[in-house]
Amino acid sequence: MGDLEARDAASVGGKIAVSKAVERVDDAAPAPEASEPRKPWFQRLREGLSRSSRELRDSIAGVFTKRKLDEDTLQDLEDVLLRADLGLETAIRVTDALASGRYGKDVTGEEVQSVMAEEIEKVLTPVAMPLELDLTHKPHVILVVGVNGTGKTTTIGKLAAKLTQGGLSVTLGAGDTFRAAAIEQLKIWGERTGSPVVSSKLGADAAGLAYDAYEKAKEAGSDVLIIDTAGRLQNKAELMAELEKIVRVLGKHDPDAPHTVLQTVDATTGQNALNQVEIFRNVAGVNGLVMTKLDGTARGGILVSIAAKHKLPVYFIGVGEQVDDLEPFSASDFARAIAGVQ
Repeated sequence: MGDLEARDAASVGGKIAVSKAVERVDDAAPAPEASEPRKPWFQRLREGLSRSSRELRDSIAGVFTKRKLDEDTLQDLEDVLLRADLGLETAIRVTDALASGRYGKDVTGEEVQSVMAEEIEKVLTPVAMPLELDLTHKPHVILVVGVNGTGKTTTIGKLAAKLTQGGLSVTLGAGDTFRAAAIEQLKIWGERTGSPVVSSKLGADAAGLAYDAYEKAKEAGSDVLIIDTAGRLQNKAELMAELEKIVRVLGKHDPDAPHTVLQTVDATTGQNALNQVEIFRNVAGVNGLVMTKLDGTARGGILVSIAAKHKLPVYFIGVGEQVDDLEPFSASDFARAIAGVQ
C-alpha cells in the first residue's frame, strides 16, 4: 500500500487495519528470491500444524475404531483433546456436539475431525481480529512483551517490514537492554526495513530508553513506534516492575500510550503459555497476542485453550522465519488446519 493509500485508509476514524495493509502488500510484492515459488499461506499453515493435527488424528482414530459413540468413547475423546492442549471448554464443546446428534451410532474419525473443526472455529472466531492502529495518535505506540525466546524481536522485525511496505513510517525501540543479541538483532531489522532504531548501552534503564524512543519517533514524524522489552521471568518481580515503569513513562508523553500491547506466545511451551498470558496481561495490560513457532510443535492446540480462557484478540500467527510467515490470524484456516480437514 502506497503512502497516500495508507493515509486514506487511516482517515476512516483515524484507524488502519494492519491486515488490510498486509493484503495489499502481498498482492503487489515481488516473489522472494528462491529456487521454488513460495507455497500459499494455507498450505504453509497446514504444514506448520501437521505435527499437531497428525497426533490428534491418530489419537481420534484409536478411540473410534469399531466403537459406537457412548459415554466411554466420549470420555476417551475428551482425554485426547485435553492431551492436545485444546482445553476443557473446547473438549466439552466437541463431545457435546457429537453426543447431540450421534449418540449410540457408529462414528468415524473423519466425522469427529469435522465436528472438531467446527467447534474450534466457534471458539476462535471472537478473538480473530485485525490489528488496528489508531493514527490519530502519532506515533502509535506498540509495546511488545513476552518471555525471552518467544520470538519478540523477530516478530517486531516482521511487523515493521509489513508496516513499512504498507507505506507507514516506523521507529524501533531496543528496550530489551539486558541482551546484547536482542539489541543487535533489532538494529539488523532496522536496516532491512529502513526504520531508525533507538538504542542505548547494555544494561541501561529500559523505561528511559522507551521515553527517549517516543521523543525521537515524534521528532521524526513516525507513524508507529514499536518497543521491544526484556522477558526474564526468573526475575519476575524485577521484570514486572520494569514493565510497569515503561508503561508509566510512556504515559507522560501520551496518556493513552502504549496504545497496543502485544504479547508473543511460543506454541512450543504448551500449558506454560497460559500462565505467561495471565502474568503479562495483569502487569502490562496486554490487549493482543501473536502466537509464534506453530511449525515447531505438536502442541498447537494451546492457542485454542488460550483463546477460550483469556479471550484476547489474536492478531498474528507465525509458522516460519521469513517475513511472510507472520500472517493475520484466521479462525477458519487455523481450525481446519489443526483438525486436519480440507
